[in-house]
Amino acid sequence: MTNKQLKNLKDRLWTTADLLRANSGLKSTEYAEPILGLIFLRFADVKYSKFESEIKAEFDSTKGTRMERPIHEIAIEKCGFYLPEEARYDWLLNLPESEDLAKKVKEAMEAIEQYTAELEDTLPKDIYYSVNSEDDPLVLAKLLKNFKDIPADVELDIFGEIYEYFLGEFALAEGQGGGEFFTPASVVRYMVEVLAPTEGRILDPACGSGGMFVQTAHYIEKHKAQGKQINLRAYGVEKTGATVRLAKMNLVLNNVRGTITHANSYYRDPYDSFGNFDYVMANPPFNVDGVELDQVKDQPRFNTYGVPQNKTKSKKKDAKETVPNGNYLWINQFATALNDTGRAALVMANSASDAGNSEKDIRIKLIESGIISQMVTLPSNMFTSVTLPATLWFFDKAKVKKDEILFIDARNIFTQIDRAHRKFSDEQIRNLGIITRLYEGKTEEFEALLADYHAKLANAPELSDAEDIMPKNYWQSNIAWLTERFPEGKYRDVVGLCKAATIGKIYDDKGKVVGYEDDSIGDQDFSLNPGRYVGAVIEDDGLTQEEFKERMMAYYTVLSELNADARNLEKSIAQNLQELFEKK
Repeated sequence: MTNKQLKNLKDRLWTTADLLRANSGLKSTEYAEPILGLIFLRFADVKYSKFESEIKAEFDSTKGTRMERPIHEIAIEKCGFYLPEEARYDWLLNLPESEDLAKKVKEAMEAIEQYTAELEDTLPKDIYYSVNSEDDPLVLAKLLKNFKDIPADVELDIFGEIYEYFLGEFALAEGQGGGEFFTPASVVRYMVEVLAPTEGRILDPACGSGGMFVQTAHYIEKHKAQGKQINLRAYGVEKTGATVRLAKMNLVLNNVRGTITHANSYYRDPYDSFGNFDYVMANPPFNVDGVELDQVKDQPRFNTYGVPQNKTKSKKKDAKETVPNGNYLWINQFATALNDTGRAALVMANSASDAGNSEKDIRIKLIESGIISQMVTLPSNMFTSVTLPATLWFFDKAKVKKDEILFIDARNIFTQIDRAHRKFSDEQIRNLGIITRLYEGKTEEFEALLADYHAKLANAPELSDAEDIMPKNYWQSNIAWLTERFPEGKYRDVVGLCKAATIGKIYDDKGKVVGYEDDSIGDQDFSLNPGRYVGAVIEDDGLTQEEFKERMMAYYTVLSELNADARNLEKSIAQNLQELFEKK
């Protein structure tokens, strides 16, 4: 299936489902769960069908012998779950209208859960009784028929893409609330591209629908050695019960092994996170007020670098003291959850990069510890619930250059989706990611990326209207973007894009800090705002002096012709008016 065919399928499925929503008995905010449950049911049926003959063959070969096993045990061993007849998609689809379809779908979900421990009490059930309405008693039947349009012969990871697509559309439809469970895939993929994970334990303490885990698994699968199994275990925490269920379905859909715990990460640490993880990723809620200081101040995961505190205590009688906001609690959690070689990436409000008072004290300790490896400012309008640009923080416990941080300003690098939303294209993710690889000294990856672009250029058409076929000028522009900024294939600071800045301490002869070097992190008052370091760039039009003169003369010629036409028109109008008055 081509990218264009997949996009058309996703758009068609969403349009049909959204139209049916208007006729259902559910609010728009309630509609996500039953829809995603049906996508899961369709996926389960397609996946099971691919293993069915193998399952049946083994069951028949041992039936009546001492080696006989229940068919569900064989199915779980080969497929990961068992689907009895009443949970098969076609069986549900072909039920007569006289049957209680909502009841049958609920029973199908219960049957799947019975044999899949990871999905226990997870799949939607009773909500299907509310899908139909008096105006349209066949909404559920139409939805089942709608998702039958997902071809049975597609690759299984396409179901994951469709699931993620629907999550994104529900997030757009729900606005602020939807943004809490969904981080755009292109942002997550860029975070993963920078981290370059291989295997191990990954924590997301605000996991939403589990997108960080899914994209991490996809990256590892793409880059692993042939024949090697993925050794990744996901550990998620999510405070909203309905979103926990979405995350569990998402992990199963995408073959990610993991555990999702329903909890509030400010007050509970279900995986004893301190120093225990290879990777930590999250897009936590920004600027959360009301977190009680007494419940967090004695936790090592929050107090190792200092606990954020208000300058003055609340004057309200019997009021419990709270932290200024939760931003630096999350930042602390990420830094302290890493093991000795751990790496982390989190999305954070821009304001945290320059926050003052107790937050500044924490930031200085983090910077001086050498754990912060990179800061990236994102373009605005990348998120459904945040219009202002956010910042990505990257941590690396094994970082070599302890007194240096890489700053990247990516505010002008994006692909416009519609008037209000943007994303990173595949090539923009790779181009931004290669800056990190060059900074790490991995020039061979830069050469491999250029070679890939040149190969695509050689096979590309001059022009193309197809969405999934890029013309030659597209690949030429990506090659130029890389070679103009890094002409020697090595990292260098690029004005307006990236800069490696040091803390810049200046010592006296007794080893005491007496100042900071110009334009260093210390000189910038320990700000972590990339814009302070990379500077602004005046875009070059790429023309030589002679070419510029030639272009301007061409413009002047056109302007002269337009002025002459205007004068002739003015004379004609005046002449026509004069003739009109003379006739009178």
